[in-house]
This record gives sequence, structure tokens and C-alpha cells, in this order.
Amino acid sequence: MEAVGFVELLAAPAAKRRWSDEAKGRIVAETLVAGVSVNEVARRHSLKANHLSAWRTLARQGKLVVPEIAGAEFAAPVASPEQAEVPVTTSIDLIIGPVMLRLDAATPASRVAELVMALQGRP
Repeated sequence: MEAVGFVELLAAPAAKRRWSDEAKGRIVAETLVAGVSVNEVARRHSLKANHLSAWRTLARQGKLVVPEIAGAEFAAPVASPEQAEVPVTTSIDLIIGPVMLRLDAATPASRVAELVMALQGRP
């Protein structure tokens, strides 16, 4: 047999996926279902767990809107005795840079998060 030469195979790097904020929020919401782990959800969506954890951090900071899904457990607010005596506010003031926006206290949290993102110049 005679050696013909060699073959060199070059594999292109995998393309980066871009996730919409809506998709990120839905995936984060899946991690809030009782008995579901971050690793499990990450595997299901072919993500690295630390990437998903970063999205969870964005959600906690109010920079990512997380939709309500069946079975999701959100942390209940807990008030100390000192806080219980604080009068109930009737408005929410969002102040980001030179912009101030006053909202009714009954404004849903998802809407407040959307407005914060808009004020910060995020789509």
C-alpha cells in the first residue's frame, strides 16, 4: 500500500446562541418549580448551569422579567415587627438617572420590572 497523504479536518466553532429576554425568563421560571434543579433545567435547554444561574441573578435584581408558571414557588415577603408598623405606601417611585416615574402601589411587579428595563435603555 502506498501512503497518499493526510487529511486535515477543521471543525468550525459552534455558533453562539442568542436568547431573548422572554425565553430567559421562561427558563428561569422553570427553575422555581418545586423539586426541579438548576442543573436539570440547564441540561434540558442545553445550557451550562452557571449561565442559567447568571440569568437567575438578573431576575433577582429585577433586570429580567420572570413569568408566573404553574408550580413555581416564589419567596413570600417576611416582615419584622418593626416593619409591620410602617404605613402602607400608595405609590412606587422609580428613579433612574435624571428620570423619575411614580407608579400606583398596585402596579404588578412584572410591569415595574419592564419599566425599570426601559428606563435603563434595555429593549
